[in-house]
Order: sequence, then structure tokens, then C-alpha cells
Amino acid sequence: MPCCWDALSARLIERAGFPLTFMSGFAVSAARLALPDTQLISYAEMLETGRALCGAVSIPVIGDADTGYGNALNVKRTVHGYAQAGFAAAMIEDQLAPKRCGHTRGKDVVSRGEALARIRAAVDARDEGAGVLILARTDAAAVHGLDEAIARAQAFRDAGADILFVEAPKSEVELERVARALAGAPLMANLVEGGDTPLLAPARLEALGFRIAAYPLTLLSVAVRALEGALARMQAGGHPAESDRISFAALRELVGFDSYDAAAKRYATDD
Repeated sequence: MPCCWDALSARLIERAGFPLTFMSGFAVSAARLALPDTQLISYAEMLETGRALCGAVSIPVIGDADTGYGNALNVKRTVHGYAQAGFAAAMIEDQLAPKRCGHTRGKDVVSRGEALARIRAAVDARDEGAGVLILARTDAAAVHGLDEAIARAQAFRDAGADILFVEAPKSEVELERVARALAGAPLMANLVEGGDTPLLAPARLEALGFRIAAYPLTLLSVAVRALEGALARMQAGGHPAESDRISFAALRELVGFDSYDAAAKRYATDD
């Protein structure tokens, strides 16, 4: 599951044949604000971005809903809002606000009771009509160890969460422990280049018991490298090579000019 940050990146993921995508909070904060993923971006900004990218694709999109942006009642509002925006699932985590990217230092988590209250509120919102899946995330391994993270994930499962996500296991052995302890539940692994979790092949993760392999920063990192390369060429008086660009015609088609022009012909008049 390559992750997206706007409508165009989501559309490219869909066109490449992937069955789902995820709106990464890190990537949205970076692309929209050029700021770190430390909850500086607001619920409203995330919701606006999500509404645009969900509207650009037909594949399911999971939305990063951070901590739910407040107490349990905020969590319920967030889940309802994400459902209305078009998300198929909302991820709620147990970090202490302001949260941080899962593979950075300095994280802390709320108590297990408060974490469970967030997930119960999210599940209630789902069952009261929001209809989205609830992806329950715990970052407790970095603070209290893997046993506590697994215990929290088990509690989230018992509370009705649809998908479980134990963030940042540090080895294949730890990934296997997570999968074994949570066997039978849909599990997600988060794979960040240079992060804490080893970049196992998707087939190996599936064999361990994971259903989703998320790559939150791969496309953003590749895009930044390509932009920097193009800018360096232009700054030196050159121009990006044709092989490094898609054609103008392909770009027009990607953003919908061709379909727009075809549809506009239906309403042309002789006036």
C-alpha cells in the first residue's frame, strides 16, 4: 500500500494497480505545510486534503486521523468527518498529543485506559452510522515495550477495532511476535526506509500474518529526489531530460483534460 498526500498522488497509485492507499499524515504535513509530523497540521486541513483525494479515486483510502484531535468525543467527530469525506477507514492512535511520526524519537503514549476509550469512541461512531473501518494503532512499544503494545492491540481488538497496527517493531522476530499474538485479526505493518522496522518483502509479511504493508514515505521521498534533480539542472542552465518527464499530452490526460473536453462537447451550443 503506497501512501499518498494529495489527489494526484492518490490517482497515480490507483492507476498503477494498487487496491488501496493511505493518506499519510507525515506526507500531508510535509507537502501542504512543509512542516514536521508533530500535529501542527489541523483536523480541518487533513479533512480538506482527504476530501479532495478520496474524490479523485475509486479505490479505498485509509485516513490518518492521528489521536482523533482531542478527547473521546473529538474522536467520534473525527471519525464521522472522515466518513463523510469518503474515507474507507480511519486510523486512531494512542500517542500523547502532540503526536510524532512513528519512527522518530521523543514519542509518548496516553494510558491504556485512555487509549482504549479513544478506540471505543471510534467504534461507536462507526456503529452509529459512520460506517468506516477503524484502524487502531499503538506506539506503546517505543515507550513501554512490545508486550504492552501487544496487550493494547488485543484490547483494541476486543473493543471492536477492524484493523490492528503495532507501530515500529524493530526486527523480524518482533514482527513475528506481533502477528502470532494477534493471529486472526487483520494486521498492518508500516515500512519506512531508514526507520525502525526492517523492510521485509510483502510475501514474507503475508506469510507472517500481515494483511497490509504500508509504505508511507516511499513516493514522497522519490518525488522530492526527482524535484531536486530537476531544479539542480535548471539552476545550472540546463533542462530535465525528456526521459525524466512525462509528456504534456500525458500530463493533460492524467489530470482529466481529455475527459473534460469530451464531456464539454455534449453541452456545446450554436449561439
